[in-house]
Amino acid sequence: MVVDGVDNEIKKSALELIGNTPIIALDRIHPGPGRILAKCEFMNPGASIKCRSSMHMIERARESGQLKPGAPVLEVTSGNQGCGLAVVCAVLGHPLTLTMSKGNSVQRAIHMEALGATCIRVPQVEGTYGNVTLNDVKAAEAEGLRIVEETGAYYVNQFNNEANAQSHYETTGPEIWRQTGHHVDAFVATVGTAGTFTGTSKYLKEKNPNLACYVVEPSGSEPIKGEPITKPLHLLQGSGYGCVPNLFKFDYMDGTLSVTDEESVKYKKFLGEKEGLYVGYTSGANVAAAVKLLESGLVPRDAWVVTLLNDSGLKYTPVPEELT
Repeated sequence: MVVDGVDNEIKKSALELIGNTPIIALDRIHPGPGRILAKCEFMNPGASIKCRSSMHMIERARESGQLKPGAPVLEVTSGNQGCGLAVVCAVLGHPLTLTMSKGNSVQRAIHMEALGATCIRVPQVEGTYGNVTLNDVKAAEAEGLRIVEETGAYYVNQFNNEANAQSHYETTGPEIWRQTGHHVDAFVATVGTAGTFTGTSKYLKEKNPNLACYVVEPSGSEPIKGEPITKPLHLLQGSGYGCVPNLFKFDYMDGTLSVTDEESVKYKKFLGEKEGLYVGYTSGANVAAAVKLLESGLVPRDAWVVTLLNDSGLKYTPVPEELT
């Protein structure tokens, strides 16, 4: 920002805090051979990677005229998209309503409402607290669509919004490519809406067609791998819903990696105790998968594997004792 001809570091709003997150080497967790590099997405103002797609989807809707200035917005969320949208809507002046399964951690509802949004927590139909199934998401969606019909609010529709994936094609992928000095051998990521994986992988593969991209799925809920769903309940909130998302593109995938709840908890704990990073369960799963990939022989032993630390650990209820 330039003021009176002088360049300074003052940001105009929280929107300028979105993206350009640092990338960190996890050399204490994995000293080699090879290297795990992780993008610190918990450092976005909404404390997750979803701030990127939130800003992109709202800006595209405003530019197209679908969303008028000051008009209400509604979204169905597991929490992170809602927090990102709450940041964006607070700055741009849009009333925001969010529907979320009661199975998602209450910390997320507290976060969204602290940013001025209204969060409606919808009773679960199948899962348990901390374990959200596809049917629980559908229940939250049904309530959201009812409110859209009643109020005429703009429905963001992250699972089917192409601007979701485009945000990562335009920001996450290019940042990774630049920050690593164009040295990326593999990219691994969990999949919720598939916006992050699709957009980032598309960009990276355009830069290097030999770069390997792997989807991380919770063990027992691996539809992208083509396996039957045997464990719809798992700890990876916001991912592994037991279906292949509409935004997912098999063209950008080289394979899948399965991670158990126990492995996710183990590496979530390692990230805190070895690297000083307090993050969520999908971040633990991403790092567990990166370690597995380096040990699998599927990539060179000295490969650089890039992954994502999706959100802050402050968004979660403590893990059940039996998994610690």
